[in-house]
Amino acid sequence: MARALAAAVRPVLKGCIIGSLFGVTFADQCASVVTVDGGSMYPTLDDQQAERALVEKHCLYRYDFSRGDVVLFRSPRNHRELVVKRLIALPGDWIQVPENQEIRQIPVGHCWVEGDNSGNSLDSRFYGPVPLGLMQGKVTHVVWPPHRIGRVDRKLPEGRIMPL
Repeated sequence: MARALAAAVRPVLKGCIIGSLFGVTFADQCASVVTVDGGSMYPTLDDQQAERALVEKHCLYRYDFSRGDVVLFRSPRNHRELVVKRLIALPGDWIQVPENQEIRQIPVGHCWVEGDNSGNSLDSRFYGPVPLGLMQGKVTHVVWPPHRIGRVDRKLPEGRIMPL
């Protein structure tokens, strides 16, 4: 009886292990889904709707990011925390920071990120340029709730970035 049970359970267990390994590899290398928390990206992403967003990770292999992308990264203040913001400037760009009338050049290996809801966002205006090594991927689509499913648009604030 025990042998028959073990023989029946073995293929199911093997399938679960293989499926789990495939799922973890896919989430690490290709894409994952994150829950939006906080109002800093409103109206692009709405935490009040319990939105979930698709994060594409192929961009990490060559740091293939563009101005206007919505990105997921580890917080420079707390590496355990994941943050979603809009990428405003890339290494070498000059950016005007309106809060203090400052113009800054983004250092090599860093980028400038800001929330779309600037009045409710802790971002590069507070902690400075973010190392590209903290990037975890690009937010490309809202996947939940059903009435909000769609592509996340790239956009930039006008007149603040002066590329090299």
